[in-house]
Amino acid sequence: MESRSQGRPWWHPDVLADRRPLLAVRACVMAETRAFFSGRGYLEVETPALQHSPGLEPHLKAFATAWTPPDGRPSVPLYLHTSPEFAMKKLMAGGLERIFQMARVYRDGERSATHHPEFTMLEWYRAGATYTDLMDETEAYVAACQQAAGGEPLRWRGHASDAARPWTRVSVAEALAEYAGMDLMACLPDEPSAAPDPAPLAAQARRLGLAVGDADRFDDVFFRLFLRHVEPRLGIGAPCILYDYPVSMAALSRPKADDPRLAERFEVYVCGLELANAFGELTDAAEQRARFEADMDLKAALYGERYPIDEEFLAALDHGLPECSGIALGLDRLVMLCAGARRIEDVLWAPVEGG
Repeated sequence: MESRSQGRPWWHPDVLADRRPLLAVRACVMAETRAFFSGRGYLEVETPALQHSPGLEPHLKAFATAWTPPDGRPSVPLYLHTSPEFAMKKLMAGGLERIFQMARVYRDGERSATHHPEFTMLEWYRAGATYTDLMDETEAYVAACQQAAGGEPLRWRGHASDAARPWTRVSVAEALAEYAGMDLMACLPDEPSAAPDPAPLAAQARRLGLAVGDADRFDDVFFRLFLRHVEPRLGIGAPCILYDYPVSMAALSRPKADDPRLAERFEVYVCGLELANAFGELTDAAEQRARFEADMDLKAALYGERYPIDEEFLAALDHGLPECSGIALGLDRLVMLCAGARRIEDVLWAPVEGG
Protein backbone atom coordinates (compact mmCIF):
# COMPACT_ATOMS: atom_id res chain seq x y z
CA MET A 1 0.00 0.00 0.00
CA GLU A 2 2.80 2.41 0.89
CA SER A 3 4.43 2.34 -2.57
CA ARG A 4 1.23 3.09 -4.50
CA SER A 5 -0.02 5.59 -1.92
CA GLN A 6 3.21 7.57 -1.63
CA GLY A 7 2.46 11.26 -2.22
CA ARG A 8 -1.06 10.62 -3.50
CA PRO A 9 -4.28 11.95 -1.89
CA TRP A 10 -6.62 9.57 -0.06
CA TRP A 11 -9.20 9.75 -2.88
CA HIS A 12 -6.79 8.75 -5.67
CA PRO A 13 -8.13 5.60 -7.42
CA ASP A 14 -4.98 3.58 -6.63
CA VAL A 15 -5.02 4.58 -2.96
CA LEU A 16 -8.72 3.88 -2.64
CA ALA A 17 -8.35 0.54 -4.40
CA ASP A 18 -5.67 -0.50 -1.89
CA ARG A 19 -8.00 0.37 0.98
CA ARG A 20 -11.17 -1.19 -0.43
CA PRO A 21 -10.70 -4.57 1.34
CA LEU A 22 -10.28 -2.78 4.68
CA LEU A 23 -13.33 -0.61 4.04
CA ALA A 24 -15.31 -3.74 3.16
CA VAL A 25 -14.47 -5.05 6.63
CA ARG A 26 -15.74 -1.75 8.05
CA ALA A 27 -19.05 -2.21 6.27
CA CYS A 28 -19.34 -5.76 7.67
CA VAL A 29 -18.66 -4.58 11.22
CA MET A 30 -21.18 -1.73 10.95
CA ALA A 31 -23.86 -4.08 9.62
CA GLU A 32 -23.13 -6.69 12.30
CA THR A 33 -23.30 -4.03 15.00
CA ARG A 34 -26.85 -3.07 14.03
CA ALA A 35 -27.91 -6.71 13.66
CA PHE A 36 -26.37 -7.70 17.01
CA PHE A 37 -28.01 -4.99 19.08
CA SER A 38 -31.39 -5.00 17.35
CA GLY A 39 -31.43 -8.78 17.89
CA ARG A 40 -31.03 -8.17 21.62
CA GLY A 41 -33.84 -5.68 21.89
CA TYR A 42 -31.78 -2.48 21.75
CA LEU A 43 -33.09 0.70 20.13
CA GLU A 44 -30.68 2.68 17.97
CA VAL A 45 -30.68 6.36 18.95
CA GLU A 46 -29.09 9.54 17.60
CA THR A 47 -28.12 12.49 19.77
CA PRO A 48 -26.62 15.88 18.78
CA ALA A 49 -22.89 16.34 18.40
CA LEU A 50 -23.33 19.97 19.47
CA GLN A 51 -23.54 20.17 23.26
CA HIS A 52 -23.34 22.74 26.03
CA SER A 53 -20.91 20.45 27.88
CA PRO A 54 -18.67 18.28 25.67
CA GLY A 55 -17.67 15.69 28.29
CA LEU A 56 -15.68 16.38 31.44
CA GLU A 57 -12.71 14.01 31.36
CA PRO A 58 -9.92 16.38 32.44
CA HIS A 59 -7.36 15.29 29.84
CA LEU A 60 -9.63 15.46 26.77
CA LYS A 61 -9.66 18.63 24.68
CA ALA A 62 -12.89 19.52 22.88
CA PHE A 63 -13.53 21.56 19.73
CA ALA A 64 -15.28 24.80 20.66
CA THR A 65 -17.82 26.51 18.42
CA ALA A 66 -20.94 28.68 18.76
CA TRP A 67 -24.53 28.73 17.54
CA THR A 68 -25.86 32.02 16.21
CA PRO A 69 -29.66 32.28 16.74
CA PRO A 70 -31.55 33.64 13.74
CA ASP A 71 -33.46 36.23 15.83
CA GLY A 72 -30.49 38.41 16.70
CA ARG A 73 -29.82 37.05 20.17
CA PRO A 74 -26.16 36.67 21.19
CA SER A 75 -24.27 33.62 20.03
CA VAL A 76 -24.44 30.57 22.29
CA PRO A 77 -21.12 28.82 23.09
CA LEU A 78 -21.21 25.12 22.21
CA TYR A 79 -18.79 22.24 21.80
CA LEU A 80 -18.55 19.15 19.62
CA HIS A 81 -19.06 16.29 22.04
CA THR A 82 -16.21 13.96 23.00
CA SER A 83 -18.79 11.24 23.76
CA PRO A 84 -22.60 10.93 23.52
CA GLU A 85 -22.69 9.63 27.12
CA PHE A 86 -24.54 12.51 28.81
CA ALA A 87 -27.29 12.66 26.17
CA MET A 88 -27.76 8.89 26.13
CA LYS A 89 -28.08 8.71 29.90
CA LYS A 90 -30.72 11.44 29.74
CA LEU A 91 -32.68 9.13 27.43
CA MET A 92 -32.26 6.33 29.96
CA ALA A 93 -33.57 8.63 32.71
CA GLY A 94 -36.49 9.36 30.39
CA GLY A 95 -37.54 5.72 30.45
CA LEU A 96 -35.60 3.92 27.70
CA GLU A 97 -34.09 0.62 28.80
CA ARG A 98 -31.73 -0.61 26.06
CA ILE A 99 -30.13 1.84 23.65
CA PHE A 100 -27.09 1.98 21.39
CA GLN A 101 -25.52 4.59 19.13
CA MET A 102 -22.70 4.71 16.59
CA ALA A 103 -21.79 8.35 17.11
CA ARG A 104 -19.29 10.59 15.42
CA VAL A 105 -17.25 12.15 18.21
CA TYR A 106 -14.53 14.79 18.25
CA ARG A 107 -11.33 15.23 20.25
CA ASP A 108 -8.84 18.01 19.63
CA GLY A 109 -5.10 17.54 19.96
CA GLU A 110 -5.22 13.84 18.99
CA ARG A 111 -3.76 12.16 15.91
CA SER A 112 -1.72 8.96 15.73
CA ALA A 113 -1.90 5.43 14.37
CA THR A 114 -4.76 4.76 16.82
CA HIS A 115 -6.25 8.26 17.30
CA HIS A 116 -8.11 10.62 14.97
CA PRO A 117 -9.70 14.03 15.68
CA GLU A 118 -13.06 12.73 14.40
CA PHE A 119 -13.94 9.08 14.93
CA THR A 120 -16.83 6.70 15.57
CA MET A 121 -17.74 5.66 19.08
CA LEU A 122 -20.14 2.82 19.75
CA GLU A 123 -21.94 3.25 23.07
CA TRP A 124 -24.65 1.12 24.59
CA TYR A 125 -26.57 1.29 27.85
CA ARG A 126 -28.72 -1.38 29.48
CA ALA A 127 -31.06 -0.90 32.43
CA GLY A 128 -30.94 -3.57 35.11
CA ALA A 129 -27.58 -4.88 33.93
CA THR A 130 -24.50 -5.24 36.12
CA TYR A 131 -21.07 -4.49 34.78
CA THR A 132 -20.39 -8.24 34.68
CA ASP A 133 -23.50 -8.63 32.48
CA LEU A 134 -21.91 -6.08 30.16
CA MET A 135 -18.65 -8.03 30.14
CA ASP A 136 -20.55 -11.06 28.81
CA GLU A 137 -22.32 -8.95 26.19
CA THR A 138 -19.09 -7.30 25.05
CA GLU A 139 -17.46 -10.70 24.56
CA ALA A 140 -20.40 -11.85 22.44
CA TYR A 141 -20.43 -8.65 20.38
CA VAL A 142 -16.71 -8.59 19.54
CA ALA A 143 -16.78 -12.31 18.69
CA ALA A 144 -19.75 -11.69 16.37
CA CYS A 145 -17.87 -8.87 14.59
CA GLN A 146 -14.79 -11.05 14.18
CA GLN A 147 -16.95 -13.76 12.61
CA ALA A 148 -18.73 -11.28 10.33
CA ALA A 149 -15.34 -9.98 9.13
CA GLY A 150 -14.23 -13.48 8.08
CA GLY A 151 -13.48 -15.28 11.32
CA GLU A 152 -9.71 -14.70 11.48
CA PRO A 153 -8.27 -13.63 14.86
CA LEU A 154 -7.98 -9.93 15.59
CA ARG A 155 -4.51 -8.60 14.74
CA TRP A 156 -2.34 -5.60 15.57
CA ARG A 157 1.41 -4.95 15.62
CA GLY A 158 2.40 -8.55 15.06
CA HIS A 159 0.07 -9.97 17.72
CA ALA A 160 -3.10 -12.04 17.31
CA SER A 161 -6.08 -12.23 19.64
CA ASP A 162 -8.95 -14.64 18.96
CA ALA A 163 -12.24 -13.25 20.23
CA ALA A 164 -13.87 -16.66 19.76
CA ARG A 165 -11.65 -18.11 22.50
CA PRO A 166 -12.44 -17.68 26.20
CA TRP A 167 -11.45 -14.17 27.23
CA THR A 168 -9.15 -13.35 30.11
CA ARG A 169 -10.65 -11.43 33.02
CA VAL A 170 -8.18 -9.93 35.46
CA SER A 171 -8.52 -7.23 38.10
CA VAL A 172 -6.28 -4.18 37.99
CA ALA A 173 -4.66 -5.31 41.25
CA GLU A 174 -4.01 -8.80 39.85
CA ALA A 175 -2.51 -7.37 36.64
CA LEU A 176 -0.13 -5.09 38.54
CA ALA A 177 0.89 -7.96 40.80
CA GLU A 178 1.55 -10.27 37.84
CA TYR A 179 3.31 -7.87 35.49
CA ALA A 180 4.91 -5.36 37.87
CA GLY A 181 5.26 -7.39 41.06
CA MET A 182 3.49 -4.73 43.12
CA ASP A 183 0.65 -4.65 45.64
CA LEU A 184 -1.92 -2.06 44.55
CA MET A 185 -4.28 -2.57 47.49
CA ALA A 186 -1.48 -1.83 49.95
CA CYS A 187 -1.10 1.56 48.24
CA LEU A 188 -4.76 2.53 48.74
CA PRO A 189 -5.99 4.15 51.95
CA ASP A 190 -8.39 2.20 54.16
CA GLU A 191 -11.12 4.74 53.43
CA PRO A 192 -12.11 5.55 49.81
CA SER A 193 -10.34 8.63 48.47
CA ALA A 194 -10.64 10.62 45.26
CA ALA A 195 -7.01 11.67 45.68
CA PRO A 196 -4.98 8.96 47.45
CA ASP A 197 -1.55 9.75 48.82
CA PRO A 198 0.85 8.92 45.96
CA ALA A 199 3.81 8.13 48.24
CA PRO A 200 3.29 4.35 48.67
CA LEU A 201 2.72 3.85 44.95
CA ALA A 202 5.63 6.14 44.08
CA ALA A 203 7.94 4.02 46.24
CA GLN A 204 6.99 0.92 44.26
CA ALA A 205 7.40 2.80 40.97
CA ARG A 206 10.91 3.90 41.92
CA ARG A 207 11.75 0.31 42.82
CA LEU A 208 10.91 -0.55 39.21
CA GLY A 209 13.17 2.22 37.90
CA LEU A 210 10.47 4.74 36.98
CA ALA A 211 11.01 8.45 37.53
CA VAL A 212 8.46 10.05 39.85
CA GLY A 213 8.18 13.80 40.40
CA ASP A 214 7.30 15.52 43.65
CA ALA A 215 4.15 16.97 42.07
CA ASP A 216 2.91 13.67 40.60
CA ARG A 217 -0.55 12.62 41.75
CA PHE A 218 -1.52 9.02 42.52
CA ASP A 219 -3.15 8.67 39.08
CA ASP A 220 -0.02 10.03 37.32
CA VAL A 221 2.16 7.38 38.96
CA PHE A 222 -0.41 4.66 38.35
CA PHE A 223 -0.61 5.29 34.61
CA ARG A 224 3.15 5.50 34.27
CA LEU A 225 3.40 2.04 35.83
CA PHE A 226 0.44 0.74 33.87
CA LEU A 227 1.60 1.92 30.45
CA ARG A 228 5.13 0.59 30.96
CA HIS A 229 4.48 -2.77 32.59
CA VAL A 230 0.86 -3.83 32.06
CA GLU A 231 -0.92 -2.48 28.98
CA PRO A 232 1.41 -3.97 26.30
CA ARG A 233 0.81 -7.47 27.74
CA LEU A 234 -2.97 -7.41 27.78
CA GLY A 235 -5.12 -9.19 25.22
CA ILE A 236 -2.42 -11.32 23.56
CA GLY A 237 -3.88 -14.62 22.31
CA ALA A 238 -7.39 -13.69 23.45
CA PRO A 239 -8.97 -10.38 24.45
CA CYS A 240 -8.66 -9.26 28.06
CA ILE A 241 -11.13 -7.55 30.38
CA LEU A 242 -9.35 -5.49 33.03
CA TYR A 243 -11.71 -4.59 35.89
CA ASP A 244 -12.02 -2.84 39.27
CA TYR A 245 -10.03 0.38 39.04
CA PRO A 246 -9.20 2.49 42.12
CA VAL A 247 -12.14 4.75 42.92
CA SER A 248 -9.98 7.81 42.18
CA MET A 249 -10.30 6.70 38.53
CA ALA A 250 -14.02 5.98 38.73
CA ALA A 251 -15.11 8.75 36.29
CA LEU A 252 -18.87 8.06 35.97
CA SER A 253 -18.85 4.60 37.55
CA ARG A 254 -20.16 3.65 40.99
CA PRO A 255 -18.04 2.33 43.86
CA LYS A 256 -18.06 -1.42 44.47
CA ALA A 257 -20.49 -2.37 47.22
CA ASP A 258 -18.07 -4.83 48.85
CA ASP A 259 -14.97 -2.59 48.59
CA PRO A 260 -15.67 1.13 47.99
CA ARG A 261 -11.95 1.77 47.46
CA LEU A 262 -12.57 0.31 44.00
CA ALA A 263 -14.99 1.24 41.20
CA GLU A 264 -17.23 -0.85 38.95
CA ARG A 265 -15.23 -0.03 35.84
CA PHE A 266 -13.67 -2.28 33.24
CA GLU A 267 -11.68 -1.82 30.05
CA VAL A 268 -11.20 -4.18 27.11
CA TYR A 269 -7.73 -4.76 25.64
CA VAL A 270 -6.85 -6.56 22.42
CA CYS A 271 -3.22 -7.05 21.37
CA GLY A 272 -2.14 -4.43 23.89
CA LEU A 273 -4.59 -1.87 22.48
CA GLU A 274 -7.40 -0.35 24.56
CA LEU A 275 -10.72 -1.00 22.82
CA ALA A 276 -13.49 -0.11 25.28
CA ASN A 277 -14.25 1.46 28.65
CA ALA A 278 -17.31 0.46 30.69
CA PHE A 279 -19.06 1.39 33.93
CA GLY A 280 -21.59 0.16 36.39
CA GLU A 281 -23.16 3.61 36.20
CA LEU A 282 -23.14 6.08 39.08
CA THR A 283 -26.67 7.33 39.82
CA ASP A 284 -25.86 9.66 42.75
CA ALA A 285 -26.14 13.25 41.45
CA ALA A 286 -24.35 14.82 44.43
CA GLU A 287 -21.38 12.47 44.13
CA GLN A 288 -21.25 12.99 40.37
CA ARG A 289 -21.25 16.79 40.80
CA ALA A 290 -18.36 16.54 43.25
CA ARG A 291 -16.39 14.44 40.78
CA PHE A 292 -17.12 16.85 37.91
CA GLU A 293 -16.00 19.83 39.96
CA ALA A 294 -12.80 18.06 40.99
CA ASP A 295 -12.11 17.10 37.36
CA MET A 296 -12.61 20.68 36.17
CA ASP A 297 -10.36 21.99 38.97
CA LEU A 298 -7.68 19.58 37.73
CA LYS A 299 -8.24 20.62 34.12
CA ALA A 300 -7.90 24.28 35.07
CA ALA A 301 -4.70 23.57 36.99
CA LEU A 302 -3.14 21.51 34.18
CA TYR A 303 -4.42 23.25 31.04
CA GLY A 304 -5.84 26.60 32.12
CA GLU A 305 -9.41 25.93 31.02
CA ARG A 306 -12.60 24.31 32.24
CA TYR A 307 -15.81 23.17 30.54
CA PRO A 308 -19.34 23.85 31.77
CA ILE A 309 -20.92 21.15 33.91
CA ASP A 310 -24.02 19.69 32.28
CA GLU A 311 -26.69 20.69 34.80
CA GLU A 312 -29.39 18.94 32.81
CA PHE A 313 -27.43 15.69 33.09
CA LEU A 314 -27.24 16.06 36.87
CA ALA A 315 -30.98 16.84 36.90
CA ALA A 316 -31.54 13.59 34.98
CA LEU A 317 -29.58 11.70 37.64
CA ASP A 318 -31.70 13.37 40.31
CA HIS A 319 -34.88 12.51 38.42
CA GLY A 320 -33.85 8.89 38.44
CA LEU A 321 -31.31 7.24 36.18
CA PRO A 322 -32.15 3.54 36.53
CA GLU A 323 -29.59 1.07 37.80
CA CYS A 324 -27.72 0.35 34.59
CA SER A 325 -24.37 -0.30 32.98
CA GLY A 326 -22.88 1.25 29.87
CA ILE A 327 -19.85 1.02 27.62
CA ALA A 328 -17.99 3.09 25.03
CA LEU A 329 -16.11 1.14 22.34
CA GLY A 330 -13.86 2.58 19.64
CA LEU A 331 -15.51 1.26 16.50
CA ASP A 332 -12.68 2.31 14.18
CA ARG A 333 -10.21 0.44 16.40
CA LEU A 334 -12.39 -2.66 16.27
CA VAL A 335 -12.40 -2.46 12.47
CA MET A 336 -8.60 -2.06 12.52
CA LEU A 337 -8.30 -5.23 14.58
CA CYS A 338 -10.74 -7.19 12.41
CA ALA A 339 -8.95 -6.09 9.24
CA GLY A 340 -5.40 -6.32 10.57
CA ALA A 341 -4.85 -2.66 9.59
CA ARG A 342 -1.86 -0.74 10.93
CA ARG A 343 -3.41 2.74 11.16
CA ILE A 344 -6.84 4.07 11.99
CA GLU A 345 -6.85 6.13 8.78
CA ASP A 346 -6.65 2.91 6.76
CA VAL A 347 -10.19 2.02 7.87
CA LEU A 348 -11.78 5.50 7.51
CA TRP A 349 -13.60 6.30 4.30
CA ALA A 350 -11.97 9.73 4.40
CA PRO A 351 -9.57 11.25 6.93
CA VAL A 352 -9.78 14.70 8.45
CA GLU A 353 -7.56 16.70 6.10
CA GLY A 354 -4.94 19.21 7.14
CA GLY A 355 -2.14 17.13 8.61
